[in-house]
Amino acid sequence: MRVLVTGGRGLLGSAVVSELGRRHDVLAFQRHASQSGAREVLGDIRDSKSVQAAMDGAEAVVHLAAKVSMHGDRREFESINVQGTATVIEAAQRSGVARFVHISSPSVAHAGAPIIGAGAEPADPSSARGAYARSKAAAELIALAADDARMSVVAIRPHLVWGPGDTQLVDRIVARARAGRLFLLDDGAALIDTTYVDNAAEAIAQALEVCCEPDVHGRAFVVSNGEPRTVAELLGRMADAAGAPGPFRSVPSGAAIAAGHVIEAGWRVAGRTDEPALTAFIAEQLSTAHWFDQRQTMDALRWHPSVSLEEGFTRLRAWYASAG
Repeated sequence: MRVLVTGGRGLLGSAVVSELGRRHDVLAFQRHASQSGAREVLGDIRDSKSVQAAMDGAEAVVHLAAKVSMHGDRREFESINVQGTATVIEAAQRSGVARFVHISSPSVAHAGAPIIGAGAEPADPSSARGAYARSKAAAELIALAADDARMSVVAIRPHLVWGPGDTQLVDRIVARARAGRLFLLDDGAALIDTTYVDNAAEAIAQALEVCCEPDVHGRAFVVSNGEPRTVAELLGRMADAAGAPGPFRSVPSGAAIAAGHVIEAGWRVAGRTDEPALTAFIAEQLSTAHWFDQRQTMDALRWHPSVSLEEGFTRLRAWYASAG
């Protein structure tokens, strides 16, 4: 198939382009050039003309492009994540695209309560926590509403993707560990799922293969390694892979969440666009259990994680060793 991938840069985007490139003819549509070696066209998903031009001849779309941040202007999240998704969907419909895989997030159905062995609950913009999650919830609803006899749509929600070269999660953890500022909330006892990047990319590629099947299209699926671990273990092992010290103290989650609200308010007043060191959402995520039952995902997608957490940590350690 000729597949258009929006947002083909970054850890997950690059892995998806690489995985799909082994199976199909891939064109990556993104704002900045990358070193992936794949065919690329530069543009913005908010620009309907450039999206439509890139869509020409595509038989399938994997929509990854999004603003991913725990802090920022609500209007920008809505412009990129919601309106941008609508623009890509409309261009795909006009071009006769038959398969559409929308990359979402488990945060679209997280209202703050612990998630223990759940599946993919319905996206709810009204209860999702924070501007990012609310915008992704609205975007997922737009995507799934486009599922019909002409275009099969499936939403994939990879959970906490990480791996070598990760700047969103691992690098931040390692930087804080090296600075002596990596701490736990409530002793890091919360049990959470994560996803090694290769597994996420393979699940997305497989979703494209099966998305026209009756038990797949029109649905959302959470993707993870299916190996929940405590926050303390995950942070400690990521830091250790880089030769950095692990978390050195614990803070009550209530105090951290309150501090996150105060810090965010200060960022807004100051008009800052960078991410604060702590937000209420991050504090909540680090102190609340969230892990998922993967049986429906694996059965429907005919997919199984190929890289265990143990192997993932081994690869991460080797990457940091080779990076010097």
